[in-house]
Amino acid sequence: MGDTVKDLKERRSIPKYKAQIKDRELDPVLEAGTWAANGHGAQSTVMVVLQDATGIAQLETLNPRARGKADTKPFYGAPTVVTVLADTGRPTWVDDGNMVIANVLNAAYAVGLGSCYVYRAKDLFDGEEGKAVLKKWRRGENYGGVGHVLFGYANESLQPKPRKDGYIIKIR
Repeated sequence: MGDTVKDLKERRSIPKYKAQIKDRELDPVLEAGTWAANGHGAQSTVMVVLQDATGIAQLETLNPRARGKADTKPFYGAPTVVTVLADTGRPTWVDDGNMVIANVLNAAYAVGLGSCYVYRAKDLFDGEEGKAVLKKWRRGENYGGVGHVLFGYANESLQPKPRKDGYIIKIR
């Protein structure tokens, strides 16, 4: 358990990346996502892996933070973007997707990859252009965006912020 806790304490969101990652590193990270806890074991989530610059750029321009700002790059130049979608008919769809995201973020660090969670997928796929992307990905309108996870080799090292006082409250 020591390595897991150490990894959880050391992992940081990385906003700068060097190069495309290799499948031998990405595949176990994605597999970790498939083992995430989810409501009633329904496995309502899917992960869409984008590694082509054109596809990433298209998605990036649809990102709500980038709308109307041509020079904004909300995916920070990441060479791999994994979009997590979930079946909105499930009452736990957002939670299920976030559990997948937590698993892949932590697994990425464990295998030496940099990663970052970009939350704005729900708004992106609520719009008409986002629905067209879902159709292209062969996902029905019953799927909603939970988040995007950026992956690459970290181009910087970030230090943790101190933990706040009162983070843990024990009642005995």
